[in-house]
Formats: sequence, structure tokens, C-alpha cells
Amino acid sequence: MRADKARNREAVLAAAEQLFARATDPDEVSMDAVAAAAGVGKGTIFRGFGDRRGLIQALYDEQVARELAADPAESAAELLTRVWTFKHRHRGLTLALEREGHGSPYANAAYARLHAELTAHVTRARGPADAPFLAHALLAAVRSDLVEHLRTHPDVDPIAGLHALTHHILGTAPDHPRSEAGRTSRPVSH
Repeated sequence: MRADKARNREAVLAAAEQLFARATDPDEVSMDAVAAAAGVGKGTIFRGFGDRRGLIQALYDEQVARELAADPAESAAELLTRVWTFKHRHRGLTLALEREGHGSPYANAAYARLHAELTAHVTRARGPADAPFLAHALLAAVRSDLVEHLRTHPDVDPIAGLHALTHHILGTAPDHPRSEAGRTSRPVSH
């Protein structure tokens, strides 16, 4: 990649990251706004990323690679907690990806990798019957629209909920996770 093309790519991704981080509504982050913030022409973005969805996907993939690298020793509950925290921190970006055009939240490499990891967890815990579906069900609990919805429900402890959900699906021993706010979650009752 030529040096100027690489610089433009980095400038565009950095500008998009900032705009999505500040956006109240990620649908309002336009290609024009990204181009202006990056100091490039709109055509540069289209040549580099194809369209808005391509830009969002590239930024999302970069963030996932940086923050959600696979950890083979990680439990399913820990993985889901990291995904929840990632989506909470990058709410504008993850909402934009799940909403974008034909953009099924299931049609991206990060989802496929997470699904495969959770399918393996379920298979080890319960056997292969229904494992792919149960992995999808676990991932539904960390959809960006749910993360966004629960931002306005301080009485809900999503981290404790994720741990309880994985405990019930996988039949593992319950733990008592620390929520994002640092308080100890309530024990899981049977």
C-alpha cells in the first residue's frame, strides 16, 4: 500500500472512530462528516472502503482485532462479558454495523468467530445437540441493540445476567462476577 493511501486510511478510520464515539445517533455519522474530519475528499473514502458499510466494517474489524483477540483459556461467560463491554464502549460503531443497509449482525467475520468459540463451549459442556443454536442464543444476549436498551435500565446488572445465562445453558458452576460499576453481583438462584 502506498504511503499516502495508508495515511489516508488511518486518518479516515481515526476520524470515523471519533465521530461514532461522540454520536448520539450513529445513523447521523455521514461519509461527508467523516471526510471532513479526516481532511480527505469523500471520493478517497469510497475508493478505500467502497461505501459506508465498508467503512464501518473496516473500523469494526480493526477494533475487534485490537480488543477481542481470542483467549483459549477464557470461559463462555468471560467471553460474553468482554463482548458486552466492547459493545458498550463502542456503542455507536456497533449499533451502526448492526443497522447498516443489508447488514445482518450475523454476516461478519467477528460474529462467525464468536459463534464458533461459543459453539465449542456448548459442545464441551452439553454435547453437539443444539450447540450451534445455543451459541446463537448466547450471542443474542450481547446484541448492540440490547446493550443500548439496557443503558437506560440501571437496575439491571448485565454482567451478572450474562454469567447466569451461561451457567444455565452450559450447566457450569455459578460465579459472582463484578459488574461494570464494580459492585458485586447478586448470587444466581436456581
